[in-house]
Formats: sequence, structure tokens, C-alpha cells
Amino acid sequence: MNAANFSHVTVLLHEAVAALAVRPDGCYLDGTFGRGGHSREVLRALGESGRLLGFDKDPLAIASGLALAAEDARFQIVQRSFAELGEELAARGLNGRVDGILLDLGVSSPQLDDPERGFSFMNDGPLDMRMNPAAGIGAAEWIATAAEEEIARVFYEYGEERFSRRMARAIVQRRAEQPFTRTADLAEVIAAANPAWEKGKNPATRAFQGLRIHINNELGDLERGLDAALEALAVGGRLVVISFHSLEDRIVKQFMRRQVKGEADNLPRHLPVQVAKFEPRLKLLGKPQYAAADELKANPRARSAVMRVAEKLR
Repeated sequence: MNAANFSHVTVLLHEAVAALAVRPDGCYLDGTFGRGGHSREVLRALGESGRLLGFDKDPLAIASGLALAAEDARFQIVQRSFAELGEELAARGLNGRVDGILLDLGVSSPQLDDPERGFSFMNDGPLDMRMNPAAGIGAAEWIATAAEEEIARVFYEYGEERFSRRMARAIVQRRAEQPFTRTADLAEVIAAANPAWEKGKNPATRAFQGLRIHINNELGDLERGLDAALEALAVGGRLVVISFHSLEDRIVKQFMRRQVKGEADNLPRHLPVQVAKFEPRLKLLGKPQYAAADELKANPRARSAVMRVAEKLR
């Protein structure tokens, strides 16, 4: 794997950093370092006493982060999921003292474009899909051992694939004869089991999305990371989250609303219960933001991006 061969165009670069309202002497966290586009922009806004900590699971992202840390002493990189930011910050004595946290969710362009990572069916490669290839089990191993019902559930819940049962059945029948080891092979079997292709979309798209989300526990990490981010922020600190599909955005939107309006709002009105007065912990800043026309023209992958921003109140 050669990181230099695959570039990444940072989505909502200036908008996200502007939303952080970077103070020169502040302490900030980039929970999804990637190739450092957002981090470098934050560092431009920081003064000499400012600090930035980056998180990523991907070893190639970590290599880029270490190179940046060698150039700029204000930056450090950690090979952990942002779901573990609470533990990391506690060890550094920084919990409750961070002025801004940025989460740019999903998979990066280098991960998608490198066939050897096994994220995409567009170019055949080993069926892996792990953001950290040294941790957990890869997609090939999971596909080889998961029950048919579990495969269908993952495709349906995480990929929103309505033909998930047919696809799971086809996978189980084929794997009995020959295991899946390549992305193109799996995509071909999934496509053959899809009776109604969406115009302009590969028939394996949704299933591959669901499989990737499951293999990397992306939604579980997001829920845990949002809770940790709220505790990590100082009062007045900003939380900026960029999502790329509806499942992520729904979790972010519901989390922010819950911290703004309170969980009591979700209780049935007729219940005879007394609810303690709710004090909001976040306030929303503006409406969701989307990539502008110029950015979409230069980077079509930005078309599904939505950015939400909130500020910690207490």
C-alpha cells in the first residue's frame, strides 16, 4: 500500500474549520484525521500555544499524521477510534478542556480508491474493508462464517437494501461451493440476486455499504464518540460533524436534539410522570450545511455531505 498514490479531497474544508471558531490558544481535536486536510487548516488558525490532537484507525492515515507531527510540534496523532477519545483525553488530563471537536465521518477517498483495501467493488481487490487491517476480522472472514439471517440483517439495517434476504441466500449458497475472497466476486453474486437495479447505481452499492459499516462498527463508534465528545468539550466548545449517509446523519441529528431539548420530549404526553426540569447541554448553531455548487463540481463525492454544528452550554 502506497499512501502517495491515492489522494483525498477534504469536504467542506473551510466551512468546517470556520464552524470550529478556532482560537489561537485553543485545544482542538480532529477525530477523523484521514490525510489531514482539516487538521492543516486548523493549524493555520492556531497560534504558537494552540494544540491539535488527531485520531484515526487507518495505518496510512497515521503515517500521514506522524509526518505532520514531525513538521509541527503543535500537532499529535493517535491510532485509536474517536469512540475512545474519552479514555485518551482522560489520560492526557484534557477531558472537559477541549475547545472544538471535528468528526468527518465515513470512508476516505484513499480507502475507496485503493483496491488492496477491499472497500470497493469498482476495482477488484482482497475482500477486507477494515479501516485498521490489524484489528478485528475482515469482510471475507465474516462473510464466510455469518448466518444467513445475520448477513440479511446487516445489508438491510446498515445498507438499507430491500433485497437483503435474496442477497444473503445467494451468498450462503455460493460460499458452500467456494469461499469469497475478492470484492468483484462478491459484488457479482450480489448483483445477480438483485432483481430491480436502481438507475445509475451499481446493484451491490447498498450491500457493500452495509458490510463496511458492520465490519468497522461505524454506527456504534459514532454513538459512543458523540457521548464522549460532549464530555470532552469545554463550555463554549464546538462540536462539528460531517455525515455522508442518512444513518449517520440521523444519529447525529437525534443526539444534538436530545442534548438541546431533552429526552423528556420523547415521552408520551399522557404518562402520569414527573420529569425533572431539563437543562440543555448543547445549542444548535445554524442550519445543516451542504457543499456549495463549486465544491460539488470539483468533488462529486461531496454531494451527500451534511454538516451539523453545536456548542456546549454546560
